[in-house]
Amino acid sequence: MTSDPRALRDAFGAFLTGVTVVTTVDATGAPIGFTANSFTSVSLDPPLLLVCLAKTSRNYVTLTGAKGFGVNILSEAQKDVSNTFARPVEDRFAAVEWTSGPFGAPVFADVAAWFDCSTHDVVDAGDHVILVGRVEAFENSGKTGLGYARGGYFTPTMAERSLLANADGSLVLGAVAERDGNILLVEDGKGGWTLPFVEKAESDGMDALEAYVAGAVGPALQPGLLYSVYEDTKTGRQHVVYRAALGEGALKSGQLFPLQALPIDAIADSAVRDILKRYAQECTLGNFGVYFGNQDKGRVHAVATKG
Repeated sequence: MTSDPRALRDAFGAFLTGVTVVTTVDATGAPIGFTANSFTSVSLDPPLLLVCLAKTSRNYVTLTGAKGFGVNILSEAQKDVSNTFARPVEDRFAAVEWTSGPFGAPVFADVAAWFDCSTHDVVDAGDHVILVGRVEAFENSGKTGLGYARGGYFTPTMAERSLLANADGSLVLGAVAERDGNILLVEDGKGGWTLPFVEKAESDGMDALEAYVAGAVGPALQPGLLYSVYEDTKTGRQHVVYRAALGEGALKSGQLFPLQALPIDAIADSAVRDILKRYAQECTLGNFGVYFGNQDKGRVHAVATKG
């Protein structure tokens, strides 16, 4: 039955989405923006994305008549920004650091990513219109995006950090750290290579891994989403591995290897070999999963898309 709009809206709300703020400028050059989770990528060639806009929105006339618009994908720490742009606040832009993007739309600081678009098409769709934008410029910070489902926010990385901080038993934290298409590997002490790992003390959280990489390797590590959870049955230790971005700067140790030229034969740990082979394959496909099991067998749950 679709006769109950509220029930239908609640059903749509079961779908987990990210949170964006869509922006443009009006005829006087003043910035306008609103929170939206009806956003998706459309095409890589040409580079297209879309957002949906209610015909009852006070921004309807401006957005549908604008030469372009911006989409700011909010990061985990930007719930306040989402709330501000979802409410009828007089000067929303006073609450956020922003600049004009290369094509003219307001783009925000500290977001997971932003896109500055020209208007490619406006498609009528019932009580909404679909704004199709052609990406003229973009920036991807590597930060984890803010999530939304069932009328509430969720922050995947922070939830996982909280779980780690309260976990019992022996845990080893690791990262598949990527920079410009290259993966960080460190020496395993036996003449080969492995991922950066650190033993988690009882009171430690994700900061133990960040501190280890910063101290031993040099550049800062920015952990993202969970990638692999497995038990090494030989040692009885649980391993928790994250996707991560590696910051700029020279390496004090370790080496960056191109994603398609990883030294698989020089990696003694079978679990690490499998992680890297899967990561290379999933990067090509653009879809990532989370592995649960042990070093020999388990299951990959496909739950994330590359940003």
